[in-house]
Amino acid sequence: MGEHFFAESFDRGTLDSWVLSKAKKEDIDEDIAKYDGKWEVEDMKDSKLPGDKGLVLKSRAKHHAISAQLLRPFIFDTKPLIVQYEVNFQQGIDCGGAYVKLLSQTPDLNLDEFVDKTPYTIMFGPDKCGEDYKLHFIFRHKNPKTGEYEEKHAKKPDSDLRTYYTDKKTHLYTLVVNPDNSFEVLVDQTVVNSGNLLTDMTPPINPAAEIEDPDDHKPDDWDERPKIQDPDAVKPEDWDEDAPKQIPDEDAVKPDGWLDDQPEYTSDPDAVKPEDWDEDMDGEWEAPQIPNALCETAPGCGAWQRPMIDNSNYKGKWKAPMIDNPNYQGVWKPRKIANPDFFEDLHPFRMTPFNAVGLELWSMSSDIFFDNFFITNERHTAERWANDGWGLKKAAEGAAEPGLVNQMMTAADERPWLWVVYVLTVAVPLILIIVFFCTGKVRDHRPFKKQEDDVLRRSPRNTKGRKD
Repeated sequence: MGEHFFAESFDRGTLDSWVLSKAKKEDIDEDIAKYDGKWEVEDMKDSKLPGDKGLVLKSRAKHHAISAQLLRPFIFDTKPLIVQYEVNFQQGIDCGGAYVKLLSQTPDLNLDEFVDKTPYTIMFGPDKCGEDYKLHFIFRHKNPKTGEYEEKHAKKPDSDLRTYYTDKKTHLYTLVVNPDNSFEVLVDQTVVNSGNLLTDMTPPINPAAEIEDPDDHKPDDWDERPKIQDPDAVKPEDWDEDAPKQIPDEDAVKPDGWLDDQPEYTSDPDAVKPEDWDEDMDGEWEAPQIPNALCETAPGCGAWQRPMIDNSNYKGKWKAPMIDNPNYQGVWKPRKIANPDFFEDLHPFRMTPFNAVGLELWSMSSDIFFDNFFITNERHTAERWANDGWGLKKAAEGAAEPGLVNQMMTAADERPWLWVVYVLTVAVPLILIIVFFCTGKVRDHRPFKKQEDDVLRRSPRNTKGRKD
């Protein structure tokens, strides 16, 4: 039988079960070190369900930290972990996160002092800055040899996440981690990422059994060259390295009418020296050059030169041909040795227990709406909770959706290339119909019409004077 460890829908309209951090961030300017971002419990601004309240991050460019204790610690044993909650970016999101942290159960955990360095077991949820749309699933893995913790990041979802951050709708984020080390990340009850803790986390859970020996060095005489110049090759006696690449075409003939004595450009006879021209400052004035009018009808002007052509005797700098290196030893690599830090944890699901949930966020956007936090070990219970909360919001938002045309216009505003699709979808069939009716001919589609007429003419019933 499943049980839940945390459930918060904010229907009471208060923050009674939540603790605002009174701490400051370390290693940061004093002016912004405080966690003084405001939180409120209030209705969604464009709510389709009046009276349905949520936790709202109210401040821009502030650090926010708020947390709540679980009913009991979550122990990673034989049952899965399901974490889900709702987010609505009511004002859109420029740069900021909306992820949750599951705070590790430690003797010195103090929610009044909740900061970015407070140990957590899992961090999960949306995060966006610029055009980088993320959906985090990170967990802190304890090294069984050293006892130190290292963050492990799930691979990036293949799905396009942009819509969830821009449509100003309420979305349900769900994380499922199973005792067999498999995991799923869902948005609106649809899987957008999945994998296994042992194979799909970065860096990997388990280090390599062997590593390259850091004390092994490539010998000075190690030859990594697969090809070398042939040491026995000799430059041919007739190889002329000084031959030019191109030479004048001796067969070329100057075109008739070429004006040798005429320049291509000549001084503009209509040009006048500016009144403010100072020869001491500006130098001797010269009229600007313009194309020579006499050259417009001639094949060319000025001194004629033979055109250049490729030199058939050109060979360039001689180089000895390349041959296989008889001393080639391959690409050198240091030898492998046993990894002194090797361990094998086949059950990374057995994470550090956690006993609180927290939101520790910086955002350049305000009015981020959170609701219906739920942590359980039974998936069907989570789905029922989702249907009773997010499901109602989805139904209400769907009922208030604009018509199809408005939806298409909105989509095209976000993705201008859709206008091309709309035009092709509507215009092409319309053009084909117009062409068909304007150019088509009326044709008798009865293939046996002529044969029928012949039979009728020969029929006794069609004889003159005969009545039907």
